[in-house]
Amino acid sequence: MTAATFDTALPTAARPPRRDIGIKRRYAAEARFKAYGIAAITFGLVFLAIMLTSIVGKGYTAFWQTNVTLPITFDQSVIDPQNKRESDPSVLVKANYDKLAQNALIAKLGIKPDDKPTIAKLKGFLSDSARIQLRDELMANPTLMGQTVDVSMLASANVDSAFKGQVDLTVPEARRKVKDQQITWMNELAKDGALAEKFNTGLFTYGASSRPETSGIGVAIVGSLYMMVIVLVLALLIGVAASIYLEEFAAKNRLTDLIEVNINNLAAVPSIVFGLLGLAVFINFLGMPRSAAIVGGITLSLMTLPTIIIATRAALAAVPPSIRQAALGLGASKMQMVFHHVLPLAMPGILTGTIIGLARALGETAPLLLIGMVAFVANYPTTPFDPSTALPVQIYMWANEAERAFVERMSGAIIILLVFLMAMNITAIILRRKFERRW
Repeated sequence: MTAATFDTALPTAARPPRRDIGIKRRYAAEARFKAYGIAAITFGLVFLAIMLTSIVGKGYTAFWQTNVTLPITFDQSVIDPQNKRESDPSVLVKANYDKLAQNALIAKLGIKPDDKPTIAKLKGFLSDSARIQLRDELMANPTLMGQTVDVSMLASANVDSAFKGQVDLTVPEARRKVKDQQITWMNELAKDGALAEKFNTGLFTYGASSRPETSGIGVAIVGSLYMMVIVLVLALLIGVAASIYLEEFAAKNRLTDLIEVNINNLAAVPSIVFGLLGLAVFINFLGMPRSAAIVGGITLSLMTLPTIIIATRAALAAVPPSIRQAALGLGASKMQMVFHHVLPLAMPGILTGTIIGLARALGETAPLLLIGMVAFVANYPTTPFDPSTALPVQIYMWANEAERAFVERMSGAIIILLVFLMAMNITAIILRRKFERRW
């Protein structure tokens, strides 16, 4: 008689309890756990979407800049009325180029030359960089003297924001930085094709500036590049060397256990602590230049070392022991076994850990603030010892500015930084999948 037949034959009171209730409870618990996981992922994705939408919505306009194209007459009576430029070249530097741009606007808009109240409203329509642009063009080509050429100049930040629709024109004029007359002129120039948006190359080439329309991340990108090269050289060489020694050559004792514990602890130390270390050791003790890429690179190298060491040791440990035994059995020395067999097989994991460490270093801000890289730097650094800044620090500086147009620049720079970080992480994934070996 089978168990099922036996249970059926028994009286109802004597039958064993059915297990359907327990199975249902397990299925219900499994369903709840699955629902919790889906809810957690959805919660994270929603906030990620909100963040990206906010950043992109505020920053995509930073890649376009409003320009005004005007026929500029390089009038000698304004630039060099006494004809002294041959004997004194500084005359061209000190000339009133603002007057040239103003005259071109007056002629373009049909304003009467004696209408001083209306002419006064032209102030703030063009960027202050217009005079520098006109000066540089004339000094680069002195034959422009007396000629009329079309020059595309930047509009001011307020006009740029209004033209992009970022200014609420329903607000009373007294509470706006862009006046009604300027809005009228803006519409007239736009209809004539003299006012238009162009791709903002200056965002990638300009340095720090007090004017939003002439601010860019060019200097910050160069400073970040210098630091990433320093981090790559120092952290990769020292980290891989330390990993090989700890994994392949060091004896297993209390000292190596203590070193391993401290490396793991350093990987979790807040980055600002490394900034304090860089300030105390490299700047205050060693006297290295403040706000230099060399100090930032070394500080970020110290912060990145634990990440690279942990990733490299994991990659070395993943190589099967049979590889080592086969190499030693064929007569290879331990050094040859490590560098000719184990290290090449662990290289994909090492590259992945290195790229992830570099991506983390690229996005760090706190250590760089403590070593003075928050300085206002307008010129490109020619060496790692020159004053420079970094992309995350530039974003931090723009976030503290009062001008509304800097918010646009800040969001645009965040988009660029996110693109760099995504590219580095995608590269790490591709390299890992391409060279990964399964044992």
